Amino acid sequence: MPLALLALAIGAFGIGTTEFVIMGLLPDVAADFHVSIPTAGFLVTGYALGVVLGAPLMTVLGTRVTRKRMLMVLMGLFIVGNVVSALAPTFGVMLAGRVIASLAHGAFFGIGSVVAADLVAPQKKAGAIAMMFTGLTVANVVGVPLGTYIGQNFGWRLTFLVVAGLGALGLAGVAKLVPEQPKPRGVRIRHELAAFRNVQVLLAMAMTVLGFGGVFAAITYITPMMTETAGYATSSVTWLLVLFGLGMVGGNLLGGRFADRHLMPMLYVSLGALAVVLALFTLTAHNKVGAAITIVLIGGLGFATVPPLQKRVLDQAAGAPTLASAVNIGAFNLGNALSAWLGGIVIAAGFGYTAPNWVGAVLAGSALLLAAFSGMLERRTVTRDPLAVGRSPETVAGGGRGGSGPTASVPISR
Repeated sequence: MPLALLALAIGAFGIGTTEFVIMGLLPDVAADFHVSIPTAGFLVTGYALGVVLGAPLMTVLGTRVTRKRMLMVLMGLFIVGNVVSALAPTFGVMLAGRVIASLAHGAFFGIGSVVAADLVAPQKKAGAIAMMFTGLTVANVVGVPLGTYIGQNFGWRLTFLVVAGLGALGLAGVAKLVPEQPKPRGVRIRHELAAFRNVQVLLAMAMTVLGFGGVFAAITYITPMMTETAGYATSSVTWLLVLFGLGMVGGNLLGGRFADRHLMPMLYVSLGALAVVLALFTLTAHNKVGAAITIVLIGGLGFATVPPLQKRVLDQAAGAPTLASAVNIGAFNLGNALSAWLGGIVIAAGFGYTAPNWVGAVLAGSALLLAAFSGMLERRTVTRDPLAVGRSPETVAGGGRGGSGPTASVPISR
């Protein structure tokens, strides 16, 4: 694997830390700003929605510069957002800081996925994407627990200043290690948008929203769930997040390994098992040992879906992958926003802190149904035209087989 993937992983580490560290600090932030925990949950929802909106916006702006330069701009924006969050005098300002930081998230992972895939041979694309996302998962083993510990003992504001420092390190890594490549030729927004006419691209993004939403339905409210239901001390949340992060690392690496060989079966197994485990979490959350084991499984099964879903979008949007890749990262966060909102609703309605787990199980089960439908459509397409899978809508419509159209002019890998 090229050394440049390390730079992308460093940036992913900083972004992953700021995305997930808020889970362990929700009660502290809520108390500081005198708001309820469900209201503080808007810091999760707002960040996620910022990713959804920022992914296509920043990616479109990024078509005017080289990918390396855009990655550096995004890390700079990330640093600014975290500094604003750290110094926020009111809840509204902190929410604004979270949104500013989130604008960098989707485009960084979207552009980074294309860069990672472009650095390796075609049969190693999912592994390269998984390597970049390892920074995100390792953040949950190191960055998030450390940030939670700092926030609970020295104040949550210091946590976000430390995260800004991680962003600076990521910026330096991209500047030093990612090779300078010429601006891709022939890239036009209308060509990138054409990928969204492919029903398989849309189905993959819908699976992303629902599947990863299932994970966040449970994890967003993990602190009150573990302290009020399982009986853990607040200080133990740090180590529970380490367990979640370890599960994420393992699941991400396994997902990357098997996605290059058996992509759809990997999705069937991981999404189905995730739905079952989330449903069981409503029971195991009442037991310390059971809760800890379940948290590991949720992290592992949830992130086992990330490389195959991202690779599926890249494959299906093969002629114009950049925007589709970034929008799919936004889809992950749309799932986060949806599940955090739904989880807050069921808690506020009086169903208890374990109720979001049922929400997550339903979302993951729905993603499994979409995966089965997508697989069925693909088998029918292969039966009719074995060369149609993965081709752009314009190419398929025109009957081309070698990629004579504009959408086939930008390769993902070399």
